[in-house]
Amino acid sequence: MAENKTPEYITEGDGFVEVALVRGLKVAGATVKSVRMREPTVADQLAIDRIEGQGAKEIAIIGNLCEVAPNDLHALTMRDYTRLQVALGRFIT
Repeated sequence: MAENKTPEYITEGDGFVEVALVRGLKVAGATVKSVRMREPTVADQLAIDRIEGQGAKEIAIIGNLCEVAPNDLHALTMRDYTRLQVALGRFIT
């Protein structure tokens, strides 16, 4: 069985991960180079269940867990967004 190795851009904590971004994310006019993603709860899952479309659901939950507006996530590069997807996957696999 393959080992589930943590990528170098993810730092794991107790109930959260810190994700280093390559290009960064603009939040309130400032560029941040890392974001903290908390562990999702059942309430988070229930909140996105009523959203249509898998992509919209994923952006909504990532934004909520990172305390970032979903519209701010739209400006991320795919490389940075993929890092957030991988981080989310660490909690649900």
